Amino acid sequence: MGSMSGEPLSVSVDELRRAFEVLMRRVETAAGGGDVPLEAEYFWAVPQGEMYDVTGEPGELTIGQLSESWRHVQDVLADEDRAVGYHLVWLADVLRAIGQERPA
Repeated sequence: MGSMSGEPLSVSVDELRRAFEVLMRRVETAAGGGDVPLEAEYFWAVPQGEMYDVTGEPGELTIGQLSESWRHVQDVLADEDRAVGYHLVWLADVLRAIGQERPA
């Protein structure tokens, strides 16, 4: 489902990178430059095929695990050649938890 105008959303990679850098500076300041502790470990996840279909309610939810998502992100840091698009999803899991638990 696209935007209200019917046109798909197009996101500027440059703006995305700049927004990420601004937000990460905010997280870094709030964390004092150190680690960001997260209280949650498990979260509800909507199956991929149903996440953006807002014409009906999602079926069965699945359970995600933040430590597992973080391990996948660390794996790509250890070997950048292993990076796949889904690493963005795992990173998003962690970023969502930071944003929801530690709003700036």
